[in-house]
Amino acid sequence: FDLVIMNPPFTSNTKHRDAGEGVLNAAFAAFDASDADQAGMANRLKQLAKDTCYHGHAGLASVFAALADNKICPNGVIALVLPFTAINGSSWARFRQLIATKYTDITIVSIAGVDTELSFSSDTNIGECLVLGRKLAEDEQPSGRGQFVSLRRKPTDFIQAMELANVILSGTTVRHLEDGPYGGIPIYCGDELAGEVLDAPVDSYEHGWGAARILDASVAQVAHSLSIGILWLPAGPKPCELPTTQLIHIGERGVDHQFFVSAAHKGPFIKSPASPTSTYPALWNHDAKKETRMACVPDSQMLVRPGMEPAATKLWEVASRSHITQEFRFTSQPLAVAITDRESIGGRAWPNVIFSDARFDSVFALWCNCTLGLLLFWWRASRQQSGRGSMTINGIESLPVLDFNTLSAEQLRQAETIFDEFRDLQLQPAYLADADPNRALLDRRVICDLLGFDEATYVAVRRLAAKWCAEPSVHGGKKRPKGTRLVL
Repeated sequence: FDLVIMNPPFTSNTKHRDAGEGVLNAAFAAFDASDADQAGMANRLKQLAKDTCYHGHAGLASVFAALADNKICPNGVIALVLPFTAINGSSWARFRQLIATKYTDITIVSIAGVDTELSFSSDTNIGECLVLGRKLAEDEQPSGRGQFVSLRRKPTDFIQAMELANVILSGTTVRHLEDGPYGGIPIYCGDELAGEVLDAPVDSYEHGWGAARILDASVAQVAHSLSIGILWLPAGPKPCELPTTQLIHIGERGVDHQFFVSAAHKGPFIKSPASPTSTYPALWNHDAKKETRMACVPDSQMLVRPGMEPAATKLWEVASRSHITQEFRFTSQPLAVAITDRESIGGRAWPNVIFSDARFDSVFALWCNCTLGLLLFWWRASRQQSGRGSMTINGIESLPVLDFNTLSAEQLRQAETIFDEFRDLQLQPAYLADADPNRALLDRRVICDLLGFDEATYVAVRRLAAKWCAEPSVHGGKKRPKGTRLVL
């Protein structure tokens, strides 16, 4: 075909997704299909989708994307309506690789809205995106870049959609993700500011394309620069080096919670209520009311199953003091990282992070809970749902963080001192980071006292906090308390 347009089904066979109780294969369960027919069709799908961008967790949408690629001719155009996880979900990495390596003239359209404003479809309330691209002609090389269009709301009707399409197509001026914190190119529908366009790379597809669903593109530009070791702040001092690295290069993430307790994974533990004298304490679940301070108390204990004592002893080796959140509700939770006073197992909500240098625990908590650390968590996380950022257990490894190996012994000692000051100070939910006096004080202690930057840099970081908190993917439409304002 010369043109393939699709709004494929998003259904998945994965048990924790769409396959409810008593349903064998949700993708093939319609029309009262028997279990045998469901299994037969699922097996046939696996055969047909082998060596394509299909992934079971991504669902049927990814196999329809593979079908579109298979049917399109060189120079042909595909236009797909997909779940927003196609942009940065780990199970969609092969799809992004397909687009980045076999297509050009790529345009990604998303909506920087909340709730019902996240999707283009009329029958879904999850985040969606439009992916358009032209398949490479013979001997043509991919550009490695795409135009990321973030709309403020979805078009109200066909006329407005056509006007927006024309404006996007007629755009000649381009601003890149790498150009610094100056925002994208604004697009208007009449007198209304409808969104921004930003040119960004697509060839770094493994960990997702962060330039989508952004209200203020300057926030994305800051996050991108920081992720590659450059601190470049809106209306701030000139850009300077701030060494960052992926978490996997300075620490080790813990194991998936299922390996602790799941019988299918031969988990050696049984999760039980917390005890102050527990042998194997665990920080397992989220409880926003109890997690307002960086120092958190384990909420569970792990009891060893009979006959599995050696396995339990071995698995306990991944216990640590540092725990990172997997599901960060910016609207209710203050912490990206929590610290326990003693080593604890990390559960479903709080996987372990293990450092070979015990001094890194304190600086890890300080960094990830200050504005710059929150920004990088959001940048790497999936933002399919309003007010929430999530990561897979594997995705945690690629989180950009301050390179603690570049800190001096004196800085690491100072980090421990600062952590002791803050361990029991209450922090407000992340979406209020700009208005939280303790978060502002944390920014000052990290930016000025620990890292040695000046007052102007601190003020620029606080300005950045206000921009980040204004992102719909952060506040999720939740109203701010009366009287809240930027704290410097």
